[in-house]
Amino acid sequence: MSGLGPSLKNSDYLANTMLDRQYGAANTAKYLRGTPLESFRLDRLGFRHNGADYPLLRPRYYNVPHLTTFAVQEILERSGHTTDTYDTTNLWAESAQDPPPTGDYRAALLSTSFIWTERDLRHAVRWITETYPGIPIILGGQYSNLKYASLMRMIPEIDYIVRGDGEEALPALLDILENGGSPEAVPNLVYRHRRELLGYRLSPFHYLDLDAYPSPMPKGKWRVIPYESMRGCPFSCKFCSFPAASPKWRYKSAEKIAGDWRRYAEESGASYISAMDSTFTVPPTRLRELLRLLPDVGIGWEAYSRANVLKTPELIDAIAATHCQFLSIGFESMSESTLRHMNKKVTRKDNLRAFRLLNEGGLGYRCSFMAGYPGETPEDFSETRDFLAEEYAGHFMLSVFSISDETMPLWEDKEALQIEVHDPDDPDYSWSHIGMDVHTARGLNHTTLDLVRRVNDRAVLRLWQADYQHLLMPQLGRWENIAVEKAVERIGMAPRDFPDAAEAVPYIRRQLDALARYKVTVHSDANAFTDRPLFHF
Repeated sequence: MSGLGPSLKNSDYLANTMLDRQYGAANTAKYLRGTPLESFRLDRLGFRHNGADYPLLRPRYYNVPHLTTFAVQEILERSGHTTDTYDTTNLWAESAQDPPPTGDYRAALLSTSFIWTERDLRHAVRWITETYPGIPIILGGQYSNLKYASLMRMIPEIDYIVRGDGEEALPALLDILENGGSPEAVPNLVYRHRRELLGYRLSPFHYLDLDAYPSPMPKGKWRVIPYESMRGCPFSCKFCSFPAASPKWRYKSAEKIAGDWRRYAEESGASYISAMDSTFTVPPTRLRELLRLLPDVGIGWEAYSRANVLKTPELIDAIAATHCQFLSIGFESMSESTLRHMNKKVTRKDNLRAFRLLNEGGLGYRCSFMAGYPGETPEDFSETRDFLAEEYAGHFMLSVFSISDETMPLWEDKEALQIEVHDPDDPDYSWSHIGMDVHTARGLNHTTLDLVRRVNDRAVLRLWQADYQHLLMPQLGRWENIAVEKAVERIGMAPRDFPDAAEAVPYIRRQLDALARYKVTVHSDANAFTDRPLFHF
């Protein structure tokens, strides 16, 4: 069982607007009722291309395989174990889209990579025990890797947790469950031992040689394939637990990466790779080799980078020449004080240089920021707010700091920064520190997003676009698409900006005029659009 978690953090900002993921259409109809625009709907925006009328907000025409799912499938099939899979998104919905598989199962494997609260994990474990009573429950993934001690103490239904690399541990554990034997012989395992005071034991830890082990291949044809090129992280940002999850940083060679991507293109028909690593552009020696090898591979890709890697226009051009389409960079803050509290090892100057190089270069990009990191004051955050409102251009994300993980290195500063969690069952929404509390941070987040939407024509929040094809208008350039998304965002968020819909009508019409400059118009019938694919990535 693997898949995405129960919610998208910060998505509550879209609540009660036209861009609300679940109720957007109903919100639109209610908001515009009785105005001259009462028949308007976002799904009626469209454009003509090559003789066909396309909806502007097109659902993705392709699925992306879930990395954990196909990786674990391949591990088990390679070792001779038969599996059925179930998407965990079914667990969070009011009614499951897919019925659970049936069979004579010997174990239930649950990935916790996209679970981030004990409450949600308990929900998933309870579902397993009710649906498949009596079989062992085995956890793996980031959340259980970090919190194995407390989980084994507090959730007795959990029988085993695989820590770290599972490629050797998981098949060995299943062999023991099938044929008998001692779990202490299985590497990277947390297992029940009720005679012990804590109730569990740890087996020896072993690290996989990533270059020697074959990278997983999803079954079938896929346009986009997620990819993992490293485990652990060489950096020690205090808000991140990646180093704790895999203390030894390891990475695949440039030659292996290039070979894997060629294989995905040839065998799976992939035209795009989404590198999932915390930062793909280190170490510099590997990056230089990738710059040499990837142009000939000829496959598009996106990845995460650090701002202080991006130092020259020549490097931006060289990365673009490898068919990179998009970089995501965690700027986190534009305050030197906040960056020092984070131990980010990046300065405001680094962030400014990276932004200006990307803004002038040929790569797509998204920069991420947060509000409320421990020690940050509202005055510190104002430097981030002003940068976003006055200078930033392109896609950005602004999150409220999350304190859900007690393994974060930031707890070293608990006393100095007066970090407190007031409700252990809901830590994301109950923290405070010397600079502010969560309510202040959420207020700063929302007022900043409101401000940037109103005053900055070239900065677009990357939050509502996940369900739609990127780019919205692939026949146009990057900045034309930014302008189109900006107009859609302003229309969609009108219920937040104008509580009185009558006041919003002239504003919405101005945004429709802006869209018309790019040949986007309101069509009378959304059902008249073609369903012919219009691909980008």
